[in-house]
Amino acid sequence: MKTFNIKLILITGAAATFLMACSVGKPYMKPDLEIPENYNQQVTVTGDNIILPWKTFFKDQKLVGLIEKALIKNNDILIALKNIEQLDLAYKQAKNTLMPTVDFSAGANRSWASKNSLNGSLNEQFTGNKYLDDFSANLRLSWEVDIWGKAKMQKESAAADYFAQKENFNAIKSRIIVQVAQAYYNLMSLDEQLKIAKENIELSEKTLQMMKLQYTAGQINSLAIQQSEAQKKTAELIVPLAKQNISVQENALSILCGEYPKSVERSEGLHTMISENPFTAEVPAQLLSRRPDLKAAEFNVISLNAKTGLAKAAMYPSISLSPQVGVNSFKVSTWFDLPGSITKTLAANLAMPLLQKRQLKTAYETEIIEQERQLLPLNKQ
Repeated sequence: MKTFNIKLILITGAAATFLMACSVGKPYMKPDLEIPENYNQQVTVTGDNIILPWKTFFKDQKLVGLIEKALIKNNDILIALKNIEQLDLAYKQAKNTLMPTVDFSAGANRSWASKNSLNGSLNEQFTGNKYLDDFSANLRLSWEVDIWGKAKMQKESAAADYFAQKENFNAIKSRIIVQVAQAYYNLMSLDEQLKIAKENIELSEKTLQMMKLQYTAGQINSLAIQQSEAQKKTAELIVPLAKQNISVQENALSILCGEYPKSVERSEGLHTMISENPFTAEVPAQLLSRRPDLKAAEFNVISLNAKTGLAKAAMYPSISLSPQVGVNSFKVSTWFDLPGSITKTLAANLAMPLLQKRQLKTAYETEIIEQERQLLPLNKQ
């Protein structure tokens, strides 16, 4: 009997080793995007790989401070960081897919059988008790043989999701920088509008005074004075509207920086908006390959390629080994009496999905369609 068990274990191990070399998923290969030789508008591309930090593009230090604050406290930034942390945990879990699971259980129970039953009569005859105790403690190990390369595909998918989220995070940072700069420059533009409106009021007041002197001198009629007064009132109406627009823009910029609505400190004069252009008219070649949205899209395709393989692997059989060792006794005094109380179990399981209401095939075909759908935007970028 022992020889038969050893042969069964060896055969199972050999078959598992052979099947582990199989893989149902296809390795990811960059698709042929059929890029045209020339674009509609010719742009000179250089081999200059110098990538400057974002601070290089802004001369106003107060704007730089607002952007730094937004990159730390903005809600979208914080949510993206939490998403990266979650995907990092998922990747760490995927790396341990090949590891077995270990469970420990211990229990004690007492049962009273019927006196008219065979178990009840034998129990009272041999033990002298009307009840039967059972004390057990078991250590169970379960390990699924990675036949179809599931662990590798899960790790590849988790890694691709992680790096895709990092690229999305870079895209969010770029978007936040642009939004803060636009809001700041718009706020300075509104300041200039308010300044011009106040100057127009002063000019209208001077014009009205001059018109009144001319009217007193009999050079003009009252209609000219009424027109001048109307122009002054029109200029005065612009001031509260400009202040309201400034308040709205300040609130929006404060929220963008992750703070409650408040007044925003800014520089005076539009001269701070002008910065030296660090680039020539040519486009550095490395910039064309650093778009985070394209890199994130490619990582998504890699992840979906691995998930397609996992969906296909779910349609094939799986083999698992489940050894178990423990102690069992009907008396507490002999519960851990070794080796008499030791129990051992070795199980090999083969599971094969047969009729699943087409769920597995549908899941596999859905992953293929999703992968093809993710490839469509890459063909047009």
